Amino acid sequence: MRVLMLYPEFPDTFWSFKHALRFVRKKASSPPLGLVTIAALLPSAWEKRLVDLNVARLRDRDLAWADMVIISAMIVQRDSARELIARCKRAGKTIIAGGPLFLSEYEDFPEVDHFVLNEGEITLPLFLSDLARGCPQKVYQTDQFADLTMTPVPLWELIDFRKYESLSIQYSRGCPFQCDFCNITAMLGRRPRTKRAAQIIAELDKIYRLGWRRNVFFVDDNFISNKRQLKEEILPALIAWRRGRAGCSYLTEASINLADDEELMGMMSAAGFNSVFVGIETPDEASLAECNKGQNVHRNLVECVQAMQRHGLQVMGGFIVGFDNDTESIFDRQIEFIQKSGVVTAMVGMLQAIPGTPLFARLHAEGRITHEMTGDNADGTTNIIPAMGLDKLKTGYARLMAELYSPENFYARIRTCLRLYHPPKAPVRLHAEELYAFLRSIWKLGTLSAERNHYWRLFFWTLFHRPRSLALAVTFTIYGFHFRTVNALNGIR
Repeated sequence: MRVLMLYPEFPDTFWSFKHALRFVRKKASSPPLGLVTIAALLPSAWEKRLVDLNVARLRDRDLAWADMVIISAMIVQRDSARELIARCKRAGKTIIAGGPLFLSEYEDFPEVDHFVLNEGEITLPLFLSDLARGCPQKVYQTDQFADLTMTPVPLWELIDFRKYESLSIQYSRGCPFQCDFCNITAMLGRRPRTKRAAQIIAELDKIYRLGWRRNVFFVDDNFISNKRQLKEEILPALIAWRRGRAGCSYLTEASINLADDEELMGMMSAAGFNSVFVGIETPDEASLAECNKGQNVHRNLVECVQAMQRHGLQVMGGFIVGFDNDTESIFDRQIEFIQKSGVVTAMVGMLQAIPGTPLFARLHAEGRITHEMTGDNADGTTNIIPAMGLDKLKTGYARLMAELYSPENFYARIRTCLRLYHPPKAPVRLHAEELYAFLRSIWKLGTLSAERNHYWRLFFWTLFHRPRSLALAVTFTIYGFHFRTVNALNGIR
């Protein structure tokens, strides 16, 4: 059996980092972890190829080679997935599909022959068994959750590492919290399931053996959901693994209560973590209570962010406007909070209702769902009728994004972050890509751009006051270029 695995193209989004990646001569942030994991679950005798349309073209000869096509996609890849499925169908291929897009919308894709949904460790063997007997079903679903200790090491041999900025590892699935706008617990449950340290080390050993020395993204929905295992098993293993090895720094996602645990923050920094994405959402406590974000209530959110930064964890923040409790003052309050906290990478989106969430159920019952969501939570759209009115929300959101990413505010926020950020004292290693990015940033931002005065003031301020963070400062300026470009594409200036 010859299997062609396909990953649709992402649109130009906040998180694509498409315009920043050009500075380091990369084509995409990371390869599709789900597909290379599924590849490892397929029979070893099968021939496998993977084409990620974010880094390569799908050639006619690839389709001609394949007996079967497997497609995985997220909601934001919907349009590209439709085009890809139509092309595969024209080529007469059997199509198997899975992933978040199809989990919630599989009935909208009648051209797909078989859907393998939920967690592949459970549903893929069922499909393979039926396929071997010549009676595969249309849809495979389960309400059970996989045992991650049985998940194989991904088949990274299918990936051309040179085209990516980071690789991904998954330590856990599920989240103990139940924010009403988030579909994680609906898909993966509230009881986090984890891999063992030996599995994580085996995955690291493999990518290191294959030559990887750059960023590794732990894609857990909440990395700190099992603090005890992290402290006793996972982080000590990661600390030991890094000894004598160059490269490989980590980033992940965690809830705000990470800031409560000095020991955990210190161990994460020692293990090589230097960035963490945190769902902060809003400084308004009434809106936090509305969305069941209890872990963020009754705490000084600015101090929490700064505590992580002081421990060498650069905080990327997720923010939302458009809650029912939000008034028109929320836009200025969000700007004030983000500037004060020094969250350089601030992803702000209008509230969207994802099918399968408590929010969607409530708003659907109230007749406030207008259309399907785009899956891009920072494109200036929403699929709900907001309490404050759609025109007010859109106008306020556009102003908020324009002010946040204006050169004056953005560069001021970088300095705030760098004043607080204390990276561990370790040798600073630069890859050839970083040196190229630095030279290109001088040309693109320090010479041709209207923000060149901001660029050079930040450069020399960092050189004299935070020299160990100079590479990070330049990286931030490149991020800013990407964010402003995406804003412009979304009509925000």
